[in-house]
Amino acid sequence: MKRISLLGATGSIGRQTLEVIREHPDKFELTAMTFGSNLEAGREAVKEFRPKFVSVKSKDHYLLLKEEFSGEPISFSFGEEGNIEAAVHSEADVTVNALLGSIGLIPTLKAIESGKAVAIANKETLVTAGHIVMEAARKHNSILLPVDSEHSAIFQCLQGEKHDDVSRLILTASGGSFRDRTRDELKGVTVEEALNHPNWSMGAKITIDSATMMNKGLEVIEAFWLFGIPYESIDVLLHKESIIHSMVEFSDGSVKAQLGTPDMKVPIQYALTYPERMPLKNTGRLNLWEQGKLHFSKPDFTRFKCLHFAYESGKMGGTMPTVLNAANEEAVAQFLAGRIEFLDIENRIERALESHDIIRNPDIQAIQHADREARAFVRSLLN
Repeated sequence: MKRISLLGATGSIGRQTLEVIREHPDKFELTAMTFGSNLEAGREAVKEFRPKFVSVKSKDHYLLLKEEFSGEPISFSFGEEGNIEAAVHSEADVTVNALLGSIGLIPTLKAIESGKAVAIANKETLVTAGHIVMEAARKHNSILLPVDSEHSAIFQCLQGEKHDDVSRLILTASGGSFRDRTRDELKGVTVEEALNHPNWSMGAKITIDSATMMNKGLEVIEAFWLFGIPYESIDVLLHKESIIHSMVEFSDGSVKAQLGTPDMKVPIQYALTYPERMPLKNTGRLNLWEQGKLHFSKPDFTRFKCLHFAYESGKMGGTMPTVLNAANEEAVAQFLAGRIEFLDIENRIERALESHDIIRNPDIQAIQHADREARAFVRSLLN
């Protein structure tokens, strides 16, 4: 029995993690969980899985649930401290970080410091503080297990291989909701159009990131930290069907790819069972003859500016990726709220990057300060 602490239980990754736990009740136990504002979904998860610890976003929801489950052996908390308590829960073997945004950084570090394995779906953790996170993982002998489909694919392709034999990582990208549109055709697109992803069912923020290709840019930075491969050897390949989830090229020219139908439960379960595999019944099986053709093309940096920003920010290092991520989170929130146009997202990110004075080797305090400043700068542009 593997005991799991799940941060962000009512988000897209969190819900699918619960599906995996539900499918294997003899293998997994939900020991601790956190969730945000979706009280009804969180309440149902507590009723079904009966974790020992639950934390919520607001104090009001904390008081409500504490009273509702007063007869149960469940401890409750709320806010940032609650996320940390769940991340380091003494009975958990694996902490799954499915939190959205930079709030996932500190809980990840605390879980690592407690020696837990961390299944990481919160890419912002590595984007904003990769040097700190990876050093902490080495120091505390904690394994980071990638949950993103692309990084899981690379992780699987690298099993049994030597690091020195790797010559290139190839991250595949669907291209998002507007992959077949020119830049001129992006003027005036609606939030509803942007949220209509052709392949994946994801949360709103990550779906917008997919449409701008920022999601892939953040994944490039994440891959740099997870696998220790220089940016010059990390490529992005547009692949509309999302059948090949990523590839690894080796020094002899051979290429290994991980394929499968678009289903996030596959990489989630692999992170939870690694190094073993288990059956996953409720997922589609890949029959390539049904696909007919697979399509590939190179992304154009002038078309997908956010991807270019990510490569450049990653290469510059320091606090630049922090600013990239924070500015993006703020701009995407403004777009989802109907306050700016779709193309304004990249414009605001670019202005935030241009205005930032980089700190080369930042500590946590410097990272958090850069994050706050970038968000404030993007908010100021509304005026």
